[in-house]
Amino acid sequence: MKDNYLIIMAGGIGTRFWPISRSANPKQFHDVLGVGKTMLQQTAERFQGIIPQENIYVVTSDEFAGLVEEQLPFLSKEQILKEPQRKNTAPCIAYATYKIAKKNKKAKFVVAPADHVILKENAFQENIRTALEVAEEGIFVTLGIIPTRPDTGYGYIQYVPNDIKAQKVKTFTEKPNLELAQAFLESGDYVWNAGIFVFKLPTFKKELEKHQSRMAEQFEEGLAHYYTQEEESFIKKVYAVCKNISMDVGIMEKAQEVKVILSDIGWSDLGTWQSLYEINEKDANNNVVEGNVITYDTQNCIIKTPAEKLVIIQGLKGFIVAEHGNALMICPKDQEQEVKKFVEEATALDPKFS
Repeated sequence: MKDNYLIIMAGGIGTRFWPISRSANPKQFHDVLGVGKTMLQQTAERFQGIIPQENIYVVTSDEFAGLVEEQLPFLSKEQILKEPQRKNTAPCIAYATYKIAKKNKKAKFVVAPADHVILKENAFQENIRTALEVAEEGIFVTLGIIPTRPDTGYGYIQYVPNDIKAQKVKTFTEKPNLELAQAFLESGDYVWNAGIFVFKLPTFKKELEKHQSRMAEQFEEGLAHYYTQEEESFIKKVYAVCKNISMDVGIMEKAQEVKVILSDIGWSDLGTWQSLYEINEKDANNNVVEGNVITYDTQNCIIKTPAEKLVIIQGLKGFIVAEHGNALMICPKDQEQEVKKFVEEATALDPKFS
């Protein structure tokens, strides 16, 4: 275990989860599921027995570092990597990987987002152990979620069935339209891309140097600065000029060989209110309710309101009712794509609503 490292990506804002997810306090720092732990805390805990706490690193925005410290108090300051700008996932992973490489040349990595739900944690841990084993072959490994519907909100991985443990990846596809997503589901050889990556240090460095050579040079130059007082100023300079690109597009789609482990782990990226509705238990009227709520003639709704406020609802069908802080949103579930517009217009009225 001493060579296993976890990189948690916790810098996103999660606009589609407004009004709970705000620019100053995004969804990964909330107890979205009502289980007494935030999504960040749940993410760190599900690696118990696989990765020691001293090997957990969190990459987040400079503005969220205090929230990370508060929610994961076992982390040292050197385990919280502060990004001065959002430059997508490839620089985020490169920063953490090169920093850890200074300390341990034998490091093996699991990279995971801070805001995903995994309901079958034993199955997940089994998959991660298998992925770490397969990564010893010097290849990238990812988890692919067996799809249950033609979802247009996820990326897809096409695989070639060729192994008991992990399958060879054939293609990556970004979020498809509905017709294509339906075809993927019917073909039987596509899985959802969970955005979880497993690899050894030499594998990452080799592929980054090959496909993103300038980025590799930029973070390699930091070896003299990581774990020193100069690290912060060095990273500000690098992020000002490094490419804004995702791990998938910048490296995974170009890598010589990638394998995927087919996973049934109760996964959701919890990107929308609809996804939260789908994974939660429903009452007799097919509602998901959290708060001090009384409903009449109300079905198929998700209602999340403060416990200290009594909320009475009559006659709603298929709605989102969400209140947090200074904002209340009431919106049909099938129009939740409008949430980003709501946030833009509310922020234009007053930045305190962002």
